[in-house]
Amino acid sequence: MSLIEVGPGQVELVVGGRGTLAPCVRLFDWSRAGEYEASFAVEAVADGVRARLESVAVTVWDRLDEFFDNLARDFRGWEGERVWVNNHLVVTATFGSGGHVYLSWTLRSGFFPEDWKCTVTNVVESGEGMTTLAADVREFLGQE
Repeated sequence: MSLIEVGPGQVELVVGGRGTLAPCVRLFDWSRAGEYEASFAVEAVADGVRARLESVAVTVWDRLDEFFDNLARDFRGWEGERVWVNNHLVVTATFGSGGHVYLSWTLRSGFFPEDWKCTVTNVVESGEGMTTLAADVREFLGQE
């Protein structure tokens, strides 16, 4: 995971991607869409597949930052899946063996059977790794 400064006050967030074949999710092109709403683009790459959403709108009530904060706080694990859902982006977290969190990012163009969807899964260490990712998500979403 890493935040990459792409311009004055503009960062993008890259999750995964260690090595040329590792699954990678990139959040970028953040912009303020109103007092309570922001939007950003998302790109997922894995196994020769690349999917991209030009605009994912999130409001202050969607609480993507809180979702990641809760994952970091529960570093000892949990049962089942935890899911954050937006119209075009779904993030699913499961706790696995060895203290790892499996994050599945599903990008979807719509809700109908003919619409496409792509899921990429990253593995993040549950302690320091999730704490760093939660802070990076908060910083990415808090850009001005």
